[in-house]
Amino acid sequence: MATAAADVGATIDRMFTGIVSAVGRLVDIESLGAADGFGKRLTIATPAAFLDDVGVGDSIALAGACMTVTDLDPGAGRFGVDISAESLARTAGLDQPGEVNLEKALRAGDRLDGHLVSGHVDGVGRVAGFTPVGESWRLQVEAPSALARFLAVKGSVAVDGVSLTVNSVEDSPAGCVFAVNLIPHTVACTTLRGLVVGRAVNLEIDPIARYVERMLGAAASPSPSSSWRG
Repeated sequence: MATAAADVGATIDRMFTGIVSAVGRLVDIESLGAADGFGKRLTIATPAAFLDDVGVGDSIALAGACMTVTDLDPGAGRFGVDISAESLARTAGLDQPGEVNLEKALRAGDRLDGHLVSGHVDGVGRVAGFTPVGESWRLQVEAPSALARFLAVKGSVAVDGVSLTVNSVEDSPAGCVFAVNLIPHTVACTTLRGLVVGRAVNLEIDPIARYVERMLGAAASPSPSSSWRG
């Protein structure tokens, strides 16, 4: 792939909104080394004009995972990223060819139509149900126990990079099962249309919940004494 640079304006420290701007296709996976500890080089094909304002070094979320563009060929509608073995082990859907949700990093002044998403996958869930309800679809996802406490009714969650509102949460010994509603537009314009029971999906909790847990944990711990004197 040829590399190129572009003046694309300032982004907000690799933040996203969970509003998928295009569906691309992971078309090639190349190993970066022979041993298990090496990562992969991924090549993604995009819809026409998607890469017009993208430069090498920009951030694009693939199925909810923030990646840095390392190779760019706008004419062919393709870009490349390098993904570490650690990231591959902690995400789903980036180890084999197929469709992926794409979102460019948020720019200063952009509208925040979804919710703040960092592109850091917190865990992998599994589809427990995907059924039509009227004109919409009800998606149920099994979340691991490490994430269950962060999921709340009317809270936000990103599933494969898509910003969604939690409608219900049922706790279980293994974690919880949460449900979200997908309107026809979301189903038609994202990879969520291809979900089936048992499929692994990337999950990112609302970053606000992460900070609240940290603050509550700090409040419960005694403050360390300091010997410093001014």
